[in-house]
Amino acid sequence: MKLRPSRILRELRAGQNSTVLKLNMGDPRIVELAGLAGASAVWLCNEHVPNDWLNLEHQIRAAKLYDMDTVVRVNKGGYSEYVKPFECDATGIMVPHITSADEARNVVDMVRCRPMGRKALDAGNMDGLFCQVPLTEYAHHCNTEKFVILQIESPEALEVVEEIAAVPGYDMLLFGAGDFSHRIGKLGQATCAETVAARKRVHAAAIKHGKYVAVASLFGQKDQLIEEGTRVFTLGADVIELGNAFHKLVKDFGGANAAVSTDSVYANKK
Repeated sequence: MKLRPSRILRELRAGQNSTVLKLNMGDPRIVELAGLAGASAVWLCNEHVPNDWLNLEHQIRAAKLYDMDTVVRVNKGGYSEYVKPFECDATGIMVPHITSADEARNVVDMVRCRPMGRKALDAGNMDGLFCQVPLTEYAHHCNTEKFVILQIESPEALEVVEEIAAVPGYDMLLFGAGDFSHRIGKLGQATCAETVAARKRVHAAAIKHGKYVAVASLFGQKDQLIEEGTRVFTLGADVIELGNAFHKLVKDFGGANAAVSTDSVYANKK
C-alpha cells in the first residue's frame, strides 16, 4: 500500500506552476468538477465556511479521484484544528493571520514529525491508511508530502515577515491582500500601491528563505505575480463563478423582469 504523494509538491519540484480553485460550497460533486477541469488542488475552508469533519473527508476523497490535492484553510486556534485536516488526508493546511515567527514555529511543531516537530501520532485515519503502513513511512510522508501555507495578512505581520519567512519546516507564504487592504483603511483595494508593495515584500522574503509563493487571487496581475516568483495560483471561487454565470444567464435572456407576451403564450396552446 502506498501513501498518496502531493501533486502540488511534485509540480513545484519539477519547476512547474500549480493551479488552485477555491470552494465555499460543501458538495463533493463540486470538488469533482474542479478535478475534471484539471486543477492541481482545491482550497477548502474551515475558517469561514460551516463545513464538518465528515463532509471534509468526503471532499478530500472526491479530490483524490482526480489526483488533486486539497488545501484546508484551518480555524486559527489549537492543535486539533491544525492536525485533523491532515488526518482526513488533506494534502496541505493554510493557517490564517500569522503575526510572528513564534507562531510559525508553533504550527510547525504541531504538524511535523521529528526531527522537524513533535506531531502526535495516530495513523489510524485516512492519512495513515488506517494503520496499514509502517509508522516510519507514515512519519516520513508527513514531513515530505504534506505542506503548510502561512498567511501574512496584517501590517503587524509585514513588519516581521523576514523573521517569519526564516522559520524552517513549512513550505509557502500567501499574502492576504483583502485583509491587508482592509487593515490599512483601503477596503477592497487589493491592487492599491500600499498593498502591492506589501505583497512584493512578502514574496521577496519567501523566496529569500526558500519558501514557495502562493496567491489567493490574480487580481488581473498574472504577469507581475509570475515576475515576483509566484508559483501557486488561486484562479477563482465557486460562489463567484456560479454567481457570474447565473447573472449572465438571466441578463442574456432579457433580465429578471423581462415581460412575456400573453398573446404568444396562448397562441402556442391553440
